[in-house]
Amino acid sequence: MNTSVSIAGVVLKNPVMTASGTFGSGMEYSEFADLNRLGGVVTKGVAVTPWEGNPTPRVAETTGGMLNAIGLQNPGLDVFLERDLPFLQKYDTTIVVNVCGHSEEEYVEAVARLADTPADLLEINISCPNVREGGIAFGTNASKICEITKAVKAVAKQPIIMKLSPNVTDITEMALAAQDGGADAVSLINTITGMKIDINRRTFALANKTGGLSGPAIKPVAVRMVWQVAQKVSIPIVGMGGIATAEDALEFLMAGATAVSVGTANFNNPGVTMEIVDGIEAYMRRNKIEDIRDIIGCVR
Repeated sequence: MNTSVSIAGVVLKNPVMTASGTFGSGMEYSEFADLNRLGGVVTKGVAVTPWEGNPTPRVAETTGGMLNAIGLQNPGLDVFLERDLPFLQKYDTTIVVNVCGHSEEEYVEAVARLADTPADLLEINISCPNVREGGIAFGTNASKICEITKAVKAVAKQPIIMKLSPNVTDITEMALAAQDGGADAVSLINTITGMKIDINRRTFALANKTGGLSGPAIKPVAVRMVWQVAQKVSIPIVGMGGIATAEDALEFLMAGATAVSVGTANFNNPGVTMEIVDGIEAYMRRNKIEDIRDIIGCVR
């Protein structure tokens, strides 16, 4: 039985990865999940310089998910290269580094500095709704997506995955812009902008006022967007958004995703990625599917 998939020539032993910002760089989860069994670990977003993130409170529970306005807090590239990347190298898993920045120049600098590192793939986060610069500004404008994709591709040695925002009118337009810019793959969806009000304090639940909605509540939207993009682009798709079970992951694969990333579910079940890997294998055995590629994009 073959569960391996390929993203721009990089082979993953199975299609299950972690979603950026929900798994750190694996250190926090390594005692709960066997990183060697994962198709890949996607790191928390890293920038050329440390980011403090947004003021607290910046996380709020919602029905069927959560809102976050962390603001891409990270220790910066120097710490990441010294601490996080060597840790991940100990494991037999694909290393996907998520890159963030305030400007095109910062993205390009980070990608250039990662060029000769052991990172296998780079995921470029142009879609975070919780930062005032970069992030959402790039992710909702097709011409900017094409422009920044071209800029990072010019200095990258690893394949580039552009992470897209769902907070747009037409997700396929954004995916095609990334493809036209030379992206090797796209990942979708990032969180959907939302808000929660604390009726007892009569104010916003998040200091940032708005935050990114993630979890099961957004899964139907995510599956729909993955399916739409799969009909338009010729590059691989990494699907994400509310995946908590093997059944959820299989929906994304059948909609056209080559791989999936598991995010919010890690918070309440640190071993969920293992359960999803096992569940996909069990589904394939039960249905006598010898190659996972036979179900990728089978729903058209």
